[in-house]
Amino acid sequence: MIPFSILDLSPIGEGENASKALENSRRMAIKAEEHGYERIWLAEHHGMPGIASAATSLVIAHVGAATSRIRVGSGGIMLPNHSPLVIAEQFGTLAALLPGRVDLGLGRAPGTDMRTARALRRNLDAGAENFPHDIVELQRYLGEPEPDQAILAVPGMNSHVPIFLLGSSVYSAHLAAAFGLPYSFASHFAPDMLMDAIAIYRERFQPSATLQKPYVMVGVMGVGADTDEEAEYLFTSAQQQFVNLRKNVRTQFPKPVESMDGHWSDMERITVDHTLRYATVGSHATIERKLADFLSDTGADELIISMPIHSIEKRLRSVEVFSEVRGGLKIAA
Repeated sequence: MIPFSILDLSPIGEGENASKALENSRRMAIKAEEHGYERIWLAEHHGMPGIASAATSLVIAHVGAATSRIRVGSGGIMLPNHSPLVIAEQFGTLAALLPGRVDLGLGRAPGTDMRTARALRRNLDAGAENFPHDIVELQRYLGEPEPDQAILAVPGMNSHVPIFLLGSSVYSAHLAAAFGLPYSFASHFAPDMLMDAIAIYRERFQPSATLQKPYVMVGVMGVGADTDEEAEYLFTSAQQQFVNLRKNVRTQFPKPVESMDGHWSDMERITVDHTLRYATVGSHATIERKLADFLSDTGADELIISMPIHSIEKRLRSVEVFSEVRGGLKIAA
């Protein structure tokens, strides 16, 4: 069976707070482990009232401490926001606390607006331009130190924390292929370049010390429920959130609504539907049909699912539904 994983943003639901959101992430991780998911990743975002995972490594430690087998990590750390040494120390520490279970997914975007990004105290232009060099530097800190290496990451050195490259464009595909790293494409919010990026990555992949053949993860928004109607109702939270993002309106993660009429214009509906066109929303049968087609088209090695659901109880039920689907999924070659 193809591995299923979860991407969690620790959503702060409307009417809730960060403490509740982080407790919900803990419960999600426990449920995902119980149902055989491969990994649960947290995403770095800043300055967003609806997301509690800004201090990503701390939240990874939080969910890791609540579990014992599932892999935990970042989806991703936005490397231009940080020095490679700091990330090596953070993830080296995580690897020491959670041996053999930590992943380091890396992205190039700031994960926030430009003003907040500047407040993170990195040269943004240089950070993005230096991304490939920062990856090499980070790999050096996490690997076996050279005899004359002046700067050491402690913890970090000799940890060999697996690095994944994340992306939403063909740039990241070229980079992951050149470095021989596993590649995760953000098709859950950036669908347009999915097929081109996967093709480039596979065609240009160079085997490395850590990976001998291409490994592709693809992301989807997922809302599983007992009926299609319930799932579509729950999904209105994500639709409202994307409308708000387009308007630069920063709010807590919205409660679902009975209808999106009055919550978006025709143009906003078209834009959001396009952005979320790979969203997998529905009952067991609907999800199974949609995923079989999507995974057959992409030939992905792993699926990572973001579950934008306001109610934690409904979110946990969605984890169960996708696990049930995975058990009987038939993917055409």
